[in-house]
Amino acid sequence: MNLEESIKITVEGCDAILYDIVQVKDHNDNIYRVLVTQVGGINLDKCAEISRLISPILDLNEPMNGLYRLEVSSPGIERKLKFPQHFIASVGDKVKLKDLSVTKYRGVLLSANEDEIVLKTKSEEKTFSYDQILSASTYFEW
Repeated sequence: MNLEESIKITVEGCDAILYDIVQVKDHNDNIYRVLVTQVGGINLDKCAEISRLISPILDLNEPMNGLYRLEVSSPGIERKLKFPQHFIASVGDKVKLKDLSVTKYRGVLLSANEDEIVLKTKSEEKTFSYDQILSASTYFEW
């Protein structure tokens, strides 16, 4: 079992869902970020519980050459969409995406399945297969 699978099992054991694992560099800090969700929303106590439970796993299988800071948090209201399950969970949300031709689109995600999504822009409904999407994220109009 690899590190991500071990983390996923631990998160699910806390009645939460592993959204993504991201390794980033922020100034001189390496951050190993575990993004989690939960039906009804994730709270700080649940993130702390998950952090305590996955810390020993990371001690045994150190990511980033062992030089990292662990963060467990929600993916946030404006979150990256990478996998079909991200899109499926975001149906009805406002989404911005860039396709392979680097054309940018903004609209409401009407539907998503394992193969494609449908985005309703101001002028049209456009279908994208996942291999056509360069990047995507939800957005919030403040």
